[in-house]
Amino acid sequence: MPATTPPPSRGKRAPANRPAKPIAPARAPRRARGRPGPDAPDLRPRLLDSALACYAANGIAATSLRDIARHAEVTPALLHYYFGDRAQLLDAVVDERVLPATAPLRESLQRVDDDIAALVAAFVNGMAAVIARHPWLPPLWVREVVSEGGALRGLLTERVAPPIAQLMATRFAAAQQRGELNPDLDPRLLMVSLIGLTLFPAAGAPIWRRLFDADDLGVDDLRRHALALLDRGLELPDA
Repeated sequence: MPATTPPPSRGKRAPANRPAKPIAPARAPRRARGRPGPDAPDLRPRLLDSALACYAANGIAATSLRDIARHAEVTPALLHYYFGDRAQLLDAVVDERVLPATAPLRESLQRVDDDIAALVAAFVNGMAAVIARHPWLPPLWVREVVSEGGALRGLLTERVAPPIAQLMATRFAAAQQRGELNPDLDPRLLMVSLIGLTLFPAAGAPIWRRLFDADDLGVDDLRRHALALLDRGLELPDA
């Protein structure tokens, strides 16, 4: 009987050499909305300046985070990232913009001795320098301090004004006792008058410039006018 050839093996075929699937790169963690990238510049100073500009122009109560974001050309989410909410943003503006703006004036007054004329000149010159450096201060002062219900009135009466006002009034009273200042003047109201000759005219500049066609007058003109007026107004009758 002839030998039979065994049937071919039906085992599994060897797999063909297929190219390996490329491994997808790991995705970077998704950045939270509003959070700046790792290489982004610190926008905090810019956001504070935008908030201050909006507060001075429109009032604090009328300014929303969206208004500030639009002025700064960012998203409201970015404001939330840096400051949290409106209240915390206002606190930051006060601590990082408003209080530092008035600090040089207080420091310059503390360096003056008992010379009353030098003290008055230091206040007028110092206030003029503050206004020139921070033009947002006069309109903000009118909106948020002078106006009833202003958001910064408590700040003025509790943190800004007392060191300056008490120093000035005490020095004026001492000068009266030494016979160097008109006794008919009230030291407390004299401080009010100084504000009326410096900060108030700067705040009302849009009005009186239009009324008198006085666009040529600036902060330095106000400063020199106040000094000239005070130089004569503080003289004693027999001086």
